[in-house]
Amino acid sequence: MRRRGPRPLATALDRLTAELAPATPLAAVQRVWADGAPPPFAEQCTPDAERDGVVTVACPSAVLAQELDLLSELVVERLNEQLGRPLVRALRPQARPPRA
Repeated sequence: MRRRGPRPLATALDRLTAELAPATPLAAVQRVWADGAPPPFAEQCTPDAERDGVVTVACPSAVLAQELDLLSELVVERLNEQLGRPLVRALRPQARPPRA
């Protein structure tokens, strides 16, 4: 059976990035953050550490960190739904720039 056209590049890139990504809980959370966290958190805050299911999230302002803290149960639920398993127990938002 002949293929009608070339394969989409996005498919190959998705497969490659999945293979290259570290197999850590933090990497898994970072992969789904854009879909699991509501705006403006998805665009402005960055998960940058994880320990025992508690994900530290760097936020550019104290206001965003406080708002994320108030919505953390909802965000944890959405992240775990995106991950397909209960990997995240809690969020720890902090007002600081993300780690490099």
